[in-house]
Amino acid sequence: MRDLCRARADLVADRRRARQRLGSFLLRHARVYRAGGAWTRGHAAWLAAQTFDQPALTAAFDHYRGVLAVRDAAVAAITADLAVWYDRAPFVEAVHRLGAYRGITHLGGLTLACEVCDWRRFPRAGVFMGFVGLVASEYSTGSSTQRGPLTKAGNEHVRTQLVESAWAYQHRPRDRGGLARRQDRAGPEVLASSWAAQLRLHRRFAALLARRKPPPVAAAAIARELARFVWAEMTADAA
Repeated sequence: MRDLCRARADLVADRRRARQRLGSFLLRHARVYRAGGAWTRGHAAWLAAQTFDQPALTAAFDHYRGVLAVRDAAVAAITADLAVWYDRAPFVEAVHRLGAYRGITHLGGLTLACEVCDWRRFPRAGVFMGFVGLVASEYSTGSSTQRGPLTKAGNEHVRTQLVESAWAYQHRPRDRGGLARRQDRAGPEVLASSWAAQLRLHRRFAALLARRKPPPVAAAAIARELARFVWAEMTADAA
């Protein structure tokens, strides 16, 4: 399952590169979509309406779009293969507990579950954060110790998932939509912890932005605290 999740991550990276190539081609020819976000339904309709006077440009455009269509189909296929494992042992409990937290979809929960496996091997939250590279680096000279940026040394797949999930906490706390559906099978203690995470991490995200921290830096800091919450959640029974 770890390999299957990592294979999907590789395919998503391939799709991102295909999108970048198509976007760069359009930009070279002053074709800029201004009606909303990229890779939405509106953007897809805009792409389908693009035409070029020169046959060579038309052929190039069609090839770029064809490659992207293949990448989209590959990501959709492997995502469907992973979805059948959300409710299968040995991942079902972890997937639904982690999925009760904002920003962590069932796919994200499956990724965390199969990458970490035994959460009890980390005796403290700080050890788990070190495992994923979400601890500050240190520079020591004599009796002086200075803290630097995050080490980013450790399990990249878990760290990437936590950072992607952390972006959800820039928005005000709520329990509607997809999050509410994912919480249907969560117990009251899990829901309480999830809500506490929303309250704290949203306040923290807002405070960091108010201090004019770059959004990616703020998201990394929130990911570090989210790591503490998920570690506590997955080791609660052991405690």
